[in-house]
Amino acid sequence: MQTYTLTVEPLGAEIQCRADQTVLDACLREGIWLPHACTHGTCGTCKAQVLEGELDLGDASPYALLDSERDEGAALICVATPKGDVTIEGEVDADVGVVVHPVRDYSGVVESLDDVAPGVRRLRIRLTEPLRFNPGQYVQLNLPSGENRPYSLASNPAEGELIELHVKRTADGAATDGWIFKDLAVKDEVSLSGPYGRFSFRPARTEKVLLLAGGTGLAPMKSIISHIASAGAQHEVVLYHGVATAEDLYEDSWLEGFAAEHDWFDYRPAVSRQEHNGRSGRVPALLAEDFPRAAGNVAYICGSPEFVTDTMKALMKARLFPRDIYREDFFDSADRAAGSTVVRSPLIRR
Repeated sequence: MQTYTLTVEPLGAEIQCRADQTVLDACLREGIWLPHACTHGTCGTCKAQVLEGELDLGDASPYALLDSERDEGAALICVATPKGDVTIEGEVDADVGVVVHPVRDYSGVVESLDDVAPGVRRLRIRLTEPLRFNPGQYVQLNLPSGENRPYSLASNPAEGELIELHVKRTADGAATDGWIFKDLAVKDEVSLSGPYGRFSFRPARTEKVLLLAGGTGLAPMKSIISHIASAGAQHEVVLYHGVATAEDLYEDSWLEGFAAEHDWFDYRPAVSRQEHNGRSGRVPALLAEDFPRAAGNVAYICGSPEFVTDTMKALMKARLFPRDIYREDFFDSADRAAGSTVVRSPLIRR
């Protein structure tokens, strides 16, 4: 396979990138961190400028990369591949206390596969070597078809040899209906790559932590609180888990037990379609009741684009500003086809 020289400005770093390899993948495998989120051309987080040379723009969503931006030399580097030697200019920055772990390929065996809620499976994979990651990041799970799908890590980074994923079933989904909820079984061999994503816990921040999860957006939040506990960090944490019914609270018992053992952790389930523990409502509504003024906190939001948008609006109305909000949107094929309606801000971190 032909290999080209990729220069990344403003670092001036030169690396090699195969013709069939995305620019983002080449950078991450060399420890060059560039902003990214969905990794399949939908969200626009990885947008970069081509200074010299030419890229194949790949399957970039027309909503995330407009025609006018394409004409001006912009590219979504999570799906763009080189046509020759190329120079790009990306947003290169680093957060204090956040380690950059290069992307690597991993293999392992399915250790357990459990139905934990309607349409949700917990998948645990025993890897042949430990995966190093920051709590909140995700992996790309390789499908038998050769495709891959992103799933947030729910496990503790300190136990990187056994990773946990929370998988929501999608109708006709190649990864779910076509594999994980169909043929995948305990002891099956699987492969994956990672870690990916800027969304991760910022240990240097000492403010009270608000973890706001919708559905399987709980996965990275479980990783964060497990990490805080094992690292002995000094953080107060409040976790909201938003679901439709009490039956959907798939980690309810574990979270209640965790809260009983750790006085710094407060678990608040948010059930929208029925009363639970004397309350009912979506996370944004309950958050507004509990935190009419959210200033002085740092928030992490994870879930569907709609959930993230609504929760972010509630936080900003409560005077928590973008510099104190980190978010992860779970985009799927429907979001890609329709275009995202998520509120964007360059100050809101992914």
